[in-house]
Amino acid sequence: MPGFRKMIVVTAFDRDEAGAFSPAFGPQQMETEEAAIYTAQTLINDHVGVVAWSREANPAVGEEGPTIILYQHGQIPEFD
Repeated sequence: MPGFRKMIVVTAFDRDEAGAFSPAFGPQQMETEEAAIYTAQTLINDHVGVVAWSREANPAVGEEGPTIILYQHGQIPEFD
C-alpha cells in the first residue's frame, strides 16, 4: 500500500508496588516479525508479560490499521 509502513514492536511489562502494570522499558521497534517474536521469547523469564505486535500505518495522513498480536506471554494490560 502506498504510504503505508509496518510498525513491529516488542514491549514488556512488570507490576509496581500497587499491582498496576508498568512498562519495563519503552517500546522496541524491530526490523522483522521473526525478530520481534524471538526477542519477546527471550524476555519471558524477566517480566510478568511480554508482547510482540505489529500495525500498518500511514503517518502522513494519520491512518492506522488494527493491532496484530504476533506473540504474547504472561499478563499484559489491554491496549489497541
